[in-house]
Amino acid sequence: MWRISLAFLMGVVSAALSGASAAAQNFQSNAPFAYLMDYDSGAALYEKNPDAPMAPASMSKLMTLEIVFHELKEGRLKLDDEFEVSENAWRTGGAPSHGSAMFLAVHSKARVEDLIRGVAVESGNDAAITLAEGIAGAEAAFTALMNKRAAELGLTHSTFANPWGKPDPHERMTARELALLAAHLIREYPEYYHYFGEKEFTWNRVRQLNRNPLLGMDIGADGLKTGETTESGYGLVGSAVQNGQRLVVVINGLKTAQERAEEARKLLQWGFRSFDPRTLFQPGDVVGAAEVYGGAKGEAALVSPQPIKVFLMHGSDDRLTAKIVYQGPLVAPVEKGAQVARLKIWRGQQQILDAPLETGEAVGVGSLQQRALDAGVELALELLRKPFAKN
Repeated sequence: MWRISLAFLMGVVSAALSGASAAAQNFQSNAPFAYLMDYDSGAALYEKNPDAPMAPASMSKLMTLEIVFHELKEGRLKLDDEFEVSENAWRTGGAPSHGSAMFLAVHSKARVEDLIRGVAVESGNDAAITLAEGIAGAEAAFTALMNKRAAELGLTHSTFANPWGKPDPHERMTARELALLAAHLIREYPEYYHYFGEKEFTWNRVRQLNRNPLLGMDIGADGLKTGETTESGYGLVGSAVQNGQRLVVVINGLKTAQERAEEARKLLQWGFRSFDPRTLFQPGDVVGAAEVYGGAKGEAALVSPQPIKVFLMHGSDDRLTAKIVYQGPLVAPVEKGAQVARLKIWRGQQQILDAPLETGEAVGVGSLQQRALDAGVELALELLRKPFAKN
């Protein structure tokens, strides 16, 4: 069952708030969906309908490119490999479709690296379909890979119906998961991330500028992807770096390209200017403990593999609350370094941090007497829980 630990954290969280005054700053985005995240810590700085399913339009091409980058990293694909442009890719996603296109010629061949640029810079539907067909043989097979890979990455609210963001009731993502996907691309594929920041790309004698308006704003932006359909409105996944801090922004559902650009810029600038970082734990610090069943010890220390930071608005008196959540008790033997819990922190009603915790020590199997005692305790707890269980 799920267990929650609170007591150890409350003093640390309270200490992080000391010295804050009562004059809180407020920010409201015009975007129906918005999410702003500190890249290093994963802390949420702003959210508006962050977990509501929405039509991602071409922003879902980030998952298409994630699979391409993963194949490259695993050695199953090379940048110089060539894929043939099928009639389906040309007719459905190319010039005849009158949508976003790289303008690939039917039955021609294109290098994987050029197709990546066609997706990242030009948002070419034909490029996305050609990559999908080249990797998996057909769009449907590639779409199955997208859904499988999303599950592996923990994007549990994301579903895909095609590799290029074509409107479909089953093509859905959330603002939070788009931000997490963007952070994953930045972190796991630094050798390929630069494609998102290229300001132009010419193919078939057609020069096209990158559709991301943030790249021309001199605010430290270096990616990632825009999207727009009648169903989704205007959306953007962006990232920028200022003074050593990287932020990831997601907005969607806006009415015009100009409004999209302005909202994304305002949200990023507000995020860079409005927060004070507070480090709660350094890597390896003990954050709490998890109960252990049948072990030589009754609990295992939980540590963070990364710095745990929260970001407090200048002049804020918001209250933070924290919980350690894990499925337990853990069953002995317990290995050191196993990721078994999450640290969740809220600012008011907003969850601002969800970080992994690992076991900081190994716990061996206990004696027969210790295991019998633990079994008795668990049986008693189960009997106490039954009257409150739902029928």
